[in-house]
Amino acid sequence: QVQLVESGGGLVQAGGSLRLSCAASGRTFSNYAMGWFRQAPGKGREFVAAISRSGGSTYYADSVKGRFTISRDNAKNTVYLQMNSLKPEDTAVYACAADKFGRLTTNEKQYDYWGQGTQVTVSS
Repeated sequence: QVQLVESGGGLVQAGGSLRLSCAASGRTFSNYAMGWFRQAPGKGREFVAAISRSGGSTYYADSVKGRFTISRDNAKNTVYLQMNSLKPEDTAVYACAADKFGRLTTNEKQYDYWGQGTQVTVSS
C-alpha cells in the first residue's frame, strides 16, 4: 500500500523546462516500479515514462524520448520527471503510478497505486 502525491506542475513557455516530483508514503517504495502518465483534456491516459525498482532501467514514450528524464531516489521515496524542451502538446495532467510487482510496464492497468495528478500547461 502506498500513497502518491505529485508536485511541480505549472505554466511554462514552449521550450522551457519543469521538474515534477512524486512523493510516496509507504514502507516498500523501493519494491515498486514507477511510471508517469498524462491525460490531456478530452483524451485518454497516455504513458510517458517508467523506471525500474532500482532505477537501473527506464523506458519512454516516443513522444517524449530525448526530452524527458525519469529518475528516482529511493532514500527519499521520490520519483521525478524532468521535462525539457516542452511543447504545447505536452499540456496535460501528469500523474505518477506504482506497480507493486516491480514490473517495468507501459500498461496503465498493471499499476496498482496512483497519485492525484499535477497540471502542466505549456504555452506557445
